Parts: sequence; structure tokens; C-alpha cells
Amino acid sequence: MKWVLVLVALFAFTASAADVTGTWKASIETPNGNFETTFTFKADGDKLTGKVASQMGESDISDGKIDGDNLSFNVVRSFNGNEVKLSYKGKVTGNEMKLSLQFPGRDEPFEMTAKKVS
Repeated sequence: MKWVLVLVALFAFTASAADVTGTWKASIETPNGNFETTFTFKADGDKLTGKVASQMGESDISDGKIDGDNLSFNVVRSFNGNEVKLSYKGKVTGNEMKLSLQFPGRDEPFEMTAKKVS
């Protein structure tokens, strides 16, 4: 019986969502130069909301999900009068988050590392 309790406690610990609530900053290298990006996240169970801000403005996060240390979300941005959906996927390790950004029309995602600042 003790082993069952230990296994249940261990599973509960490993299955808990990463602590992403707060402000994260990242820098991304693109063909058009270096862009600083600020992510403001709020986690509620497995749901993720918040905002993404950069030189291009600020946008709300949509379809945000957290699964353990993994997260995904979308951001809709306006480029030259057209709305474009940007898809982010990432993994959180402590106060660091590795993110990939899939941009429509681009085969390879942009990779970045965000650091938690508050």
C-alpha cells in the first residue's frame, strides 16, 4: 500500500503544469533583424491566456494550452493589412522556456529562448 501512495504522489508531482504565470522576455533572430518579444502569461489549470508584445504591437494569446512542461498557443497579427496566425510551441524548464514559432509560408520555425523576469 505504501508503494501505491508513493507512486501516486510521484505521478501527481510529474504531471503538474509548469509555472508559466508571469512575464517572460525573448529575443528572436529573423531575416529582418533581431526582435525583442515580451510574453505575459496567466495559467489556469491547463488553460493559458495572456499577451505577446513586440515592435509589431501587442496581441492576445488564443487557444493556449499547458500539458505538464509543454505549452502551445496562437497569436493573430496583422501584416500589411492581412491577419496572420502565428503558432507557438514550447517547453518550460525552471525559469527558461524554449519556444518555436511557426510562421505561415515558412518551412522551418523560428527558435527562441525566453527567460522569466517576473
